[in-house]
Amino acid sequence: MAGGWAKDGAVSEQIEASVNDELARMKSRAQPVGESLKFCAECEEEIPQARREAVRGVKLCIECVAERDAAFKARGGINRRGSKDSQLK
Repeated sequence: MAGGWAKDGAVSEQIEASVNDELARMKSRAQPVGESLKFCAECEEEIPQARREAVRGVKLCIECVAERDAAFKARGGINRRGSKDSQLK
């Protein structure tokens, strides 16, 4: 239920738009291509055969990927709650 000048279902539309924006951003991320490496590009440890077969174009071992993901800082995105319509209740 929307209030103020917002039409009915505006909150649901904002949530859906946020989810669609994030899905589009995730799909646009570069995916590994080509043949998988036998040894990790960072630590030079052998990448297990099962991982090379499961992830096409893999370049890093699981430990190096985990370290990279832990260092990742998520971006803020758009604060849709700060929009004018959401404050008109």
